[in-house]
Amino acid sequence: MSRSPLTLLPLVSALSLSSFAAHGAGFALIENSASGMGNAYAGAAAIAEDGSTIYFNPAGMTELEGTQLTGALHWVRPRGEFTNDGSTTASGGSLSGGNGGNNGVDAIIPNLYYSNKIDDGMVFGLGINVPFGMETSYDDDWVGRYHAVSSKVMSVNINPSLAWKINEQLSFGAGISGQYIRVELTSAVDFGTLLGAPQSSDGFVKLDADDFSWGYNFGLLYKPQPSTHIGFSYRSKITHSVSGDADFSDVPAPLAASFPDTTLTSSVSLPESSSFSISHQVDQFTLLFDWTYTRWSRFKELRIEYDSSQPDSVTTENWGDSSRYSIGLNYQLSPSLLLRSGLAYDETPIPSGEYRTPRIPGNDRLWLAFGFGYQIDDQLSFDLGYSHLFVDDSDSDHAFESSVSALEHNLKGEYSARVDILSVQLNWQF
Repeated sequence: MSRSPLTLLPLVSALSLSSFAAHGAGFALIENSASGMGNAYAGAAAIAEDGSTIYFNPAGMTELEGTQLTGALHWVRPRGEFTNDGSTTASGGSLSGGNGGNNGVDAIIPNLYYSNKIDDGMVFGLGINVPFGMETSYDDDWVGRYHAVSSKVMSVNINPSLAWKINEQLSFGAGISGQYIRVELTSAVDFGTLLGAPQSSDGFVKLDADDFSWGYNFGLLYKPQPSTHIGFSYRSKITHSVSGDADFSDVPAPLAASFPDTTLTSSVSLPESSSFSISHQVDQFTLLFDWTYTRWSRFKELRIEYDSSQPDSVTTENWGDSSRYSIGLNYQLSPSLLLRSGLAYDETPIPSGEYRTPRIPGNDRLWLAFGFGYQIDDQLSFDLGYSHLFVDDSDSDHAFESSVSALEHNLKGEYSARVDILSVQLNWQF
């Protein structure tokens, strides 16, 4: 059955919003403390060194003394490139354009944590951080412009928590999360194909959508002996019903009536995750381990609804569950100086190049980390952490999904990437 150009509106916008889901759900940020950065976040749910335990395991707050305030900043410097390897239009012709340049964009990620010991058995905490976020940008005329040009996702998570010390060995903590998320995405539209001259008249679509929603987290901390901590933590899924606008520009006059600006909504579930950590001290050394499991398999498809007569659009994702494994070693060089190191292996949830989009061209990553903590005086301490991420090269063989077969252009090639992260943190106990 033939379709009018008007039905292209949800189809062209679909990739933009599906990419939001891919980045929101598939690009969870672990950069939530500088002390943990130095260990590649090994032992994060068990070590309970400072206020950042509010995020990694709220039960760890029972290990903190008095009132504490922790603030951290992370400078993330990603670098990525795409190499075209025969990208084609739906009809089999070559897609025009370059490789897009460096797609990584530097970012600053903040964290802030406050904990207050109410009595010997209870602690209140408040964490404010950024659990999801990313930004990529390609040249406007690159070969994959119909899939993505720019992508920007930002979130803010507000997480009040309480922890109870059940006995000398076992603590429990729980909290609620109020989470705001916003996305701004652009991509090109091949209006030329609709006019009979492929790639001769590109327009652009911009998506701007946001939402505020709720979730929860809890954790347990068990100390079979003073030198050994075992932690378990869980963060729930958070379902966001995002709403926003799709704005079209540079639409050729014959198609203007078929591509009006419109509003849209979609439901996106950011999946649950659980972590198991161990911290074990031997003399001046502390050995650390962490396994974090995330249920990305929730993300099978994205359905978009428009506040108009436009039909729903569905984008297939087929992501899988993934794990992150990390080990670390601390060395207490002196009473005031703690040296840290860590190694992590972070699996991608993207199953193959068929589902890899230029908005999140992720793959398996190896973290190499080191850092230190310095006790300035009885009240102040300082942490610095650095990590380099070795990202495996990843293939792409991704076709744009559309009910109009002439727009199903295929992006084929290879991505290469690397990431450097520098983190600083100040802890104040009063």
